Amino acid sequence: MARQNNFWVRADQNESSEKRVARFKQWFNRSRIGDIVKGRRYRERDLTKRLVRQSALKREGYRAERVRSQFYQ
Repeated sequence: MARQNNFWVRADQNESSEKRVARFKQWFNRSRIGDIVKGRRYRERDLTKRLVRQSALKREGYRAERVRSQFYQ
């Protein structure tokens, strides 16, 4: 089982709680901890060339569909 950590930001005296929460969110998003945790949670696999190519083709199909629907609704 993974070790659980608690994260916090040190409170400044002249800082509101909303500002502190915003600063924590900013730190959390920059640290990429959420990405690591999410990756472990859903057991992400390493990408292979085949999977990268397959994803690229799918994205291109979505883009083409979006362009088509832009002009022909």
